[in-house]
Formats: sequence, structure tokens, C-alpha cells
Amino acid sequence: MDTKNILLVGVGGQGTILVSKILSTGLMDAGYDVKMSEIHGMAQRGGSVSTQVRYGEKIYSPIIGIGQADILVSFETMETMRWLEFLKPDGVVVVNDYEIPSAPILTGKADYPQGIIEMISDKARTKVVNAADISEKLGNMKVMNVVLLGALVKMMNLTDIDWEKAVRSSVKEKFADLNVKAFNAGMEAVS
Repeated sequence: MDTKNILLVGVGGQGTILVSKILSTGLMDAGYDVKMSEIHGMAQRGGSVSTQVRYGEKIYSPIIGIGQADILVSFETMETMRWLEFLKPDGVVVVNDYEIPSAPILTGKADYPQGIIEMISDKARTKVVNAADISEKLGNMKVMNVVLLGALVKMMNLTDIDWEKAVRSSVKEKFADLNVKAFNAGMEAVS
């Protein structure tokens, strides 16, 4: 089996690292060798966060270089553009249609760029997921990350893994049912 490279990007507080841990757990339980790395910018202040998950038969390094990601999962729209150069020419983008204004935008020093999803779609095969709407219907906006995990799993054709077990073992018990519902809703969002 070829090594697969997954790059997950977002803004601090969106649960990017939790999703990477669930993803890594599920892949390891399925027998893959998995390496994960995390990069926290000013995560606690709404800054950029990225995690890299590589899996396959034998993985030697956790780092994904420019042009090597099979799939880029972006939890926030603008973050997609920041990390797009890491995507392989035939790679896939899963983008959350959700905007979190950065500090310069909040202070009026900059405007949130328009037309980002169209620009991304022009450059790569793109699946847009409105994880905010899906998680709002489930009653908790904090599960957007697990909705996106479900979409990722479907896009990577990893549906034969026991993801419910991986989700339940990674979140607090009182939130387990909600997160499993979010995961399933994310899979359903990808046709």
C-alpha cells in the first residue's frame, strides 16, 4: 500500500488536533503504520493550526512536504489558501464553508477575501462541506470538526474502519453519541 498524506488545517479552537488523534487512532486500529505531527501557531489566539497524518505500510517521517498531500481538509475557508501549495497536483480539498475573521479583519485593517472557494475549485478537485449548518442541526457547533472527519473518511474511501470505536475512545463519554452522529452526518454530506 502506498503512503497516504493527509493535511488538516484550521484555526485554534476548531478541534483540528482532536480530529487528527481520532483519525490516527482509527488508522492504527486498522493495522496501518501512522505518524502524526502538529503545528500550533498562535493557536490559543485564533491563529493557524495544522496537523499532518501519514499512514501506510511503513512510515518513517511525520512531515508532509510541499506538493505531497493527497488530501487537504480545511476547517476554515481562508486557511485553505494558506496551505494549498502542499496539495499534490491530483489531490483533493475538503473545505468547510465557514469563515473565522482574523485579527486584522476584526480590527478593520483588512477585509475577508471573497471568492476563495471558487479560487480553490479552479486549482484542485474540491468538496465543499457546510459543517456549520450540519453541526447546528445536531445542536452543537463544536462538532464541526467531527463532521469534517466523516467527510474526509468518505473521500479517502476509509469506510471499512471502525470509526465509531475511534470516536468514542477519543471524546468524553457524555459527548460520544453526539460526535458519532456528527461523524455519520459528515459521511452523508459527501456523495
